[in-house]
Amino acid sequence: MNTKNYIFLIVLAASLGFFAYSVRRLILHLRIGQAENRFDRPWERLKKTLVVAIGQSKILREPLAGFMHAFIFWGFIVLLTAVLESIGEGIVSDFSLTWIFNVSLYEGIAFFQDLFAGFVILSVLFALFRRYVMRPKRLEVDRHGKLDATAILIAIMFIMISMMGQNAARMIQHDPELASVRFLSGWLMPMFDQTTAPVWFEICWWIHIVLVLAFLNYLPYSKHLHVLTSVPNVYFSSLEPRGALKPLNLEAENVEKFGASDVQDLTWKQLLDGYTCTECGRCAAACPANTTGKLLSPRKIIVDIRRRLEEKGPLVLNGGEVQVAAGEKNPAEKELIHDFITPDELFACTTCMACVQECPVNIEHVDAIVEMRRNLVLMASNFPQEVQLVFRNLENNFTPWAFSASSRADWAEGMNVSRMSDVQQVDVLFWVGCAGSYDNRYKKVTQAFSSLMQQAGISFAILGTEEKCTGDPARRIGNEYLAQMLIKDNVQTLNKYKFKKVVTSCPHCFNTLKNEYPQFGGNYEVVHHTEFLMQLVNEGKIKISQEAKAKITYHDSCYLGRYNNVYDQPRSILQSVPGLEVMEMPRSRSRGFCCGAGGGRMFMEEKEGKRVNIERTEEALATQPDVIGTACPFCMTMMTDGVKAKEASEKVQVKDIAEILYEATQKTDS
Repeated sequence: MNTKNYIFLIVLAASLGFFAYSVRRLILHLRIGQAENRFDRPWERLKKTLVVAIGQSKILREPLAGFMHAFIFWGFIVLLTAVLESIGEGIVSDFSLTWIFNVSLYEGIAFFQDLFAGFVILSVLFALFRRYVMRPKRLEVDRHGKLDATAILIAIMFIMISMMGQNAARMIQHDPELASVRFLSGWLMPMFDQTTAPVWFEICWWIHIVLVLAFLNYLPYSKHLHVLTSVPNVYFSSLEPRGALKPLNLEAENVEKFGASDVQDLTWKQLLDGYTCTECGRCAAACPANTTGKLLSPRKIIVDIRRRLEEKGPLVLNGGEVQVAAGEKNPAEKELIHDFITPDELFACTTCMACVQECPVNIEHVDAIVEMRRNLVLMASNFPQEVQLVFRNLENNFTPWAFSASSRADWAEGMNVSRMSDVQQVDVLFWVGCAGSYDNRYKKVTQAFSSLMQQAGISFAILGTEEKCTGDPARRIGNEYLAQMLIKDNVQTLNKYKFKKVVTSCPHCFNTLKNEYPQFGGNYEVVHHTEFLMQLVNEGKIKISQEAKAKITYHDSCYLGRYNNVYDQPRSILQSVPGLEVMEMPRSRSRGFCCGAGGGRMFMEEKEGKRVNIERTEEALATQPDVIGTACPFCMTMMTDGVKAKEASEKVQVKDIAEILYEATQKTDS
């Protein structure tokens, strides 16, 4: 070993030691969060990691920016071999990967090192051009964040260039025949000669290895920490149905607090989300609240969790002792809610899951938002004033509206619809839902769907006055106590009867019954009415006899689409009706834009920015339709209000998929 090797070993040991210290600090901060089991079903987690984290499937949803980022990521994976070779050369001067791999395999590795180094350099140059020239809105960050990103990109580029420089100098000295394999490094060989090559090799080698080690140790203190945490974060992301909120144990002993007011109330995985946020802004760009000028930014919520953890972590670990600069508020006196995140931000969320859908590293924004809502509702009684009436109605009438529970089945008068209390056993239990029972407009959908089932000869019944709200509005707003009361009552009622499946026309009821009722002993086969109707059409049990000469655009319900992946069935029904011309809005399917009613927003006023339903209605009207198709009572209300506000109701109708299909089955006199 020579002097270089000894110096390098000291540098390497110091770098790895400091990196280990930094990682230990991060892990200790995570441990102040609540326990949660995210170690189950390892093979499922590994499969998801390979697709989302390694395959970059979600980041490629935006092809241009996606491939740029993906090539940098894939390049780093491939170029780990070059880093290992450089480390080996620092320890033993004549080290080469040929000691481990045969010549053919080594040449293959060398080729891909140069190939991906080229991809990385081009991607970095494009990233800088995009950030400083194209300047997409979602990348607008503070000056520190911009400088941080720029420094990282420039460091990555010089890591690549120095690697190719050392390869070129090495080839001149030892392996000139590798120039055809290391085709990019070979272009640099004319810059050196036999005399200067050894010096340039040492210069490039030291630049390369110092930048790599500096980069490694900078990451734990940078917003680019996601380079280290994104793969673990994807691995530990939830395997539960997207539409299933984690229930609170309201009967646990010695529990003095519900929900989250500060970072220690969140789970370690939710804190890891904070570490992993890339601040790419995809979540904010997709968020209906943020898009329409509300205070809420999903990115800010997650970044605030990280900022508060950085402040609260040392406080907890040091037993409450922390130095505070003059004039600053003591971190011990702060909380995540109010000092970092306001209630107005939290209650602006429609829980549409667009943020979660678009996040390339599987951050779970909505769960954290609901957890903080729970604390505001259950511990502080801090929620929008209009929600108080909703809670009171749910307690007294078992519906969000001030209708009597005794009139829940009035829509069925004269239709010869059976009740479960009379028949006890059927093939299909039709869960009508509150809107389907009480809303004058949506009662027509309920009647149309019931008529279609009667046409198809389906054995079905309703609960009638035994049915109560599923608890979805209360649960998403944050009133877990009221939600669980309704859920348990409904489960007790449902378990009295025998049926093969539950069918409902409301995506919110559908999601709750399917994904959350199993948490409370309610295990049923649950399908949405569009799924059920498509099956009946395919089986020939529903006969389409009428042509519909109209242009229609279909609005995806968030709770049907993003929550439960039901996209094709509603469209298939429309396509089965002769004469219907189906047109897609720019934001459709998994990119569909929320109507603005989810997460309890149906019952709250929009007091800032543009109304979400107006934004969506304008997009629908831009397709110049005759009909806007929906498959959700909330969506129907919001789109109908939007059409009226745009003074287009004389030209454009809003109809449910069931109504459109029902009209297509009605014979008319010729």
